[in-house]
Amino acid sequence: MIVVTGAAGFIASCLVSRLNAANFNDIVVVDNFSVAKKEGNLKGKRIKEYVDRDGFFEWLDENYEEVEFIFHLGARTDTTEFNKDVFDLLNLNYSKQVWNACCEYQIPLVYASSAATYGSGTLGYDDEEATIPLLKPLNPYGDSKNDFDIWALEQTAKPFFWAGLKFFNVYGPNEYHKGKMASVIFHAYNQIKEKGSMKLFRSHHPDFADGEQMRDFVYVKDVVEVCMFLMQHRKNSGIYNLGSGKARTFMALALNTFDAMGIEPNIDFMDTPENLRDNYQYFTEANMSKLRSIGYNREFYTLEDGVKDYVQNYLMEGKYY
Repeated sequence: MIVVTGAAGFIASCLVSRLNAANFNDIVVVDNFSVAKKEGNLKGKRIKEYVDRDGFFEWLDENYEEVEFIFHLGARTDTTEFNKDVFDLLNLNYSKQVWNACCEYQIPLVYASSAATYGSGTLGYDDEEATIPLLKPLNPYGDSKNDFDIWALEQTAKPFFWAGLKFFNVYGPNEYHKGKMASVIFHAYNQIKEKGSMKLFRSHHPDFADGEQMRDFVYVKDVVEVCMFLMQHRKNSGIYNLGSGKARTFMALALNTFDAMGIEPNIDFMDTPENLRDNYQYFTEANMSKLRSIGYNREFYTLEDGVKDYVQNYLMEGKYY
């Protein structure tokens, strides 16, 4: 059995689909399944068992001998949430329990970290583990992810294989439920569909023109391919960046969304909300050489190809992956 936590969410539900496509059908999905908006993410997938996240460790104590691998992708991912206790409970302490169970039962583990750990990027975006304790995230979500990375590196007891993945700006199908935390592409598509136009945040940084803020946008189909690779690779444990490796502007993202929809661009700007300005990342770009060095050689989707696939094959069709 392969366990996927956070399975009703965006990235994890796409991973379940990819596992099914590779004929892995004994999938155990772990989540809080009470959110109706997420139901479509798992509909039609081949799943062996649904386990509520609060009962997961009791379930694992009884079934560990049959578990081959754990993908721990469940987390509170709201970067605008500032209640540290929420993140301590769901991101830090729950992850420690997952790690300790994987050590006890010798189960290999891949878990979700985040590029939010890099903060403003003053120390760069290299996934060198020596710099991780020095990073200064910009919000409690980033702190929770970095705190767990630091804790994991400090442990003497480790799963025989483990990997933490620093997800950059992931976009793609199965994020219908995410509301304000969905990707800019998702929001752009809906704005364009409704109004024929869209708004981007104005720049409040002298080095960046409006719309020229840059992020490393990575298509969710690439994210799940890396997960599949690590499940089969099972060596070179450590923490890895997971982005496309190439920063692109929000303007390029918007223009590609218009193009995929066959609509002439009509872009305006609005002020970045004041509560976000001090913590806003103007540039992120994953250094992907570490993952490449252990043998991952697939090409990543370009922004052009990823946006086109997402818009035309999922958003315009109302489909899930």
